[in-house]
Amino acid sequence: MTLENFVYESVSELLDGKYDAVKPRIEKHKDIYHDDTAICFSLLSLGAFLKNDFNTFYQFMNDASFLVDQSTDPITKIFHEMVLGFVNFTEKNTTLYSINYNKARKLSIKCQRTDFFEKLNSMLKCPPISHFSMAHNGQSKDPLLALVKIGQAVAAEKNIDLLIKTIAEETKTALNADRCTVYVYDKETDELYSKVATGLDVKELRIPADKGLAGHVLRTGETINIKDAYSDKRFNSSVDKETGYRTKNMLCMPIKNFNQEIIGVFQVLNKFDEYFTPDDEDLLVAIASNAGISLENAQLFEKQRKLLEEQKIVLDSFIETLATSIDARDKITSGHSSRVKMYAVLIANEFGMEQNDLYILEKAAALHDIGKIGIRDAVLQKEGKLTPEEYKHIQQHVEITHHILEKIHMSKDFQQITEIACSHHEKFDGSGYYRHLKGNDIPFGGRILAVSDVFDAITSKRHYRDKMPIDKVINIIKDGAGSHFDPLVVEKFLAIKLSEIVKVFCTENCMKIDKNDYETLEKYNLLDLYYSIVNNCSNKLLQVFNKYYVGVDLEHE
Repeated sequence: MTLENFVYESVSELLDGKYDAVKPRIEKHKDIYHDDTAICFSLLSLGAFLKNDFNTFYQFMNDASFLVDQSTDPITKIFHEMVLGFVNFTEKNTTLYSINYNKARKLSIKCQRTDFFEKLNSMLKCPPISHFSMAHNGQSKDPLLALVKIGQAVAAEKNIDLLIKTIAEETKTALNADRCTVYVYDKETDELYSKVATGLDVKELRIPADKGLAGHVLRTGETINIKDAYSDKRFNSSVDKETGYRTKNMLCMPIKNFNQEIIGVFQVLNKFDEYFTPDDEDLLVAIASNAGISLENAQLFEKQRKLLEEQKIVLDSFIETLATSIDARDKITSGHSSRVKMYAVLIANEFGMEQNDLYILEKAAALHDIGKIGIRDAVLQKEGKLTPEEYKHIQQHVEITHHILEKIHMSKDFQQITEIACSHHEKFDGSGYYRHLKGNDIPFGGRILAVSDVFDAITSKRHYRDKMPIDKVINIIKDGAGSHFDPLVVEKFLAIKLSEIVKVFCTENCMKIDKNDYETLEKYNLLDLYYSIVNNCSNKLLQVFNKYYVGVDLEHE
């Protein structure tokens, strides 16, 4: 299936209200085809918007916007603008809708992808609009209306890159100019930068903060209105030389924050009706006041986002360190927590679990055995069957896990990690340990870990036994449905493709999956394998599977 057809099919289903059904397929496509990640995030944001899940929409849209800026693929960029346009049209924000529509249209013409644009436009049912500004059409400009439109456009935008684009586009239209660049001051590098110079095909434009008219305005705080740029010695013509553009007249003005500190510069170029007037200066002062507050808010939001990301990285590395410390206790069980995490993710994907819930589940899986730090080596590494007393001692690791994790300061969401991690030995019928929870009282993530943990335990080599034959493994999981395990979790687990299960095996045995084998394994799931064994249907499928399960190609032994 081509990328275009994948987009058409996904959009059609999303518009039909099938978000929950199509989301897992989009997620899987994203995981397989990494170059399509940006377009998948745009699709997911569209689905979340249609479902009125606005928090998820903003998360997906921010991820999409970041990746689209890095992409050179026209289909990705066109589709992203179309999604933004659809959202703005639905929310009756016609100003932003016109910007998105025109960007998508112009890019489709430039890249000869008008077929894609027209097809999507007909699916989204957004009306065509003129791609000329009000000024081009000879309509009179109302400065107050221009300010209201700009205020609406920037009020809720937290992504600084999108904010710079929006302010530049709206200011250009309001002042009836050919181009506008919004420069933001980078104190660390002492540079002025703009992510987009409207009309210029430049991803990021950076100039020294002491160069050119923009640099002069930054240093002095002056407003500069010149009729002939090349006659002014302060004008830096290097950008014109680089792009082939010819700057004629220019209006340059500082952008200030709430404390009246200069945080950027407006540079508006080439007014269509001769020169910039004092009225234009007054209008730009008002725009700059609004833009300054919005830009500073976006910068603060970006700093907070980066701080949260850094905290998340620290937490992730801390969790991995804790998990690794368990592996270091016993080389035989090394990698168990990692594999349990992978199996848990496969099950979660079958359920179409949300990203945040999936993240919490992964961390709980990594930490589910951290309590084994408190178990004696003589018991943990014993070769042979445990005595009743030793078994009782090793069961204490779950309660120890709870005591360790509850001492880590976490947000309310992350507190679920503790609850999930210490519930992986609970049983669906209430006979598990250590709190003897039953049925839906067991956290959903804990019910997933219970299946993942047992599956890895009996498919892994231990001090006292080899791996169990796969038919017996699956039979234990099947028979445990309703007593040991949540029946629905078992059903989803047995529906996982053999190719995905084998990928986990390969993290342990370092084997590489043969292409032909992969195609075979991709056609069947665990339940198919089980019935093929018990009904003596196909020895070939078992041979291919066992090559990676046992770690030896039995057919050629």
